[in-house]
Amino acid sequence: MSGEYADDAILVVLEAQSGGALGASAAGLLGAASAVGTPVALVIGAGAGTGAGAGSAAVGDLEEAAAAAAGLGAACVLTAETDPSLLGTPAVDAVAAAVERVQPDAVLLPHSVNGRDIAGRYAARARAVIAVDAIGIERDAEGIAVRHSVYGGSYTVVSAATLGLIVVTVREGAVQLRAESRAPVVESLRVEASGRPAASVESFEPVAAVSSRPELRGAERVVSGGRGLGSQEGFALVEQLADALGAAVGASRAAVDAGWVPQSFQVGQTGVAVSPQLYVALGISGAIQHRAGMQTAKTVVAINKDADAPIFEIADFGVVGDVFQVVPQLIAALEGRGR
Repeated sequence: MSGEYADDAILVVLEAQSGGALGASAAGLLGAASAVGTPVALVIGAGAGTGAGAGSAAVGDLEEAAAAAAGLGAACVLTAETDPSLLGTPAVDAVAAAVERVQPDAVLLPHSVNGRDIAGRYAARARAVIAVDAIGIERDAEGIAVRHSVYGGSYTVVSAATLGLIVVTVREGAVQLRAESRAPVVESLRVEASGRPAASVESFEPVAAVSSRPELRGAERVVSGGRGLGSQEGFALVEQLADALGAAVGASRAAVDAGWVPQSFQVGQTGVAVSPQLYVALGISGAIQHRAGMQTAKTVVAINKDADAPIFEIADFGVVGDVFQVVPQLIAALEGRGR
């Protein structure tokens, strides 16, 4: 190993966004890394002259993102400039260069669309072990061990690499540990293009976000609604409670299939997996497919008129009653306290 980096280095891959921000998962990833080693961040963003468009980070943004990564606990930050018009390959090239330089014990990425793509591509290229959708990371006498919630949250299992590097995608919101802020130590990473095939973006139209609510994936509070709300009009109760709590809005598959909300709202095995501090389920029976996407929430509150609904088996607090009677009272109480 190079003496330039700690022997227990953990490489954390982050993407710089427009304005120099990092994704909401950055703090959790660096916190997870700090629990098992020394976090070294790789911040990937658009380079000079690459024609960064809306939604892509420019060079100044890359510098700001690097400083933000140090503030979240990275002992050292490597920055890599990439061409945002090329998908996948440039980011994997950057990860490969960073691994060669740092020689980490593990590589952590968010379990997001981009994170999963980069992780899978790099693991295949490097013939490395990959562990996806982790809810926790540990270190024992034999190295890095990764915890997963499986079979609809019924079991927690541990996986590890028998030999060599392990690449891990971490479920957003699953890790609450935070690393101590550090002074920025930033280094530019020189990345040699591999020349491997890459899809290219010829044009795009940015879509402005119109919601003031948090993004579902990674939200600290989530309010979800299901079949028990009866209609699209009834589902408005979910949105009202979410606004009162400052929460993201989710839904069961039944609510999505009924056309009440878009598929992007779906929580579950075939939707988004969330690990918020608070998950409120309104009119959701709690089929195993739904529980697979939310069972790792720290506190689960369920309101359902069916006392035998499976959701009560995992709820920390349960109310057997009509959501249209219970929830308005809850909203009034929240608004009266000013949250």
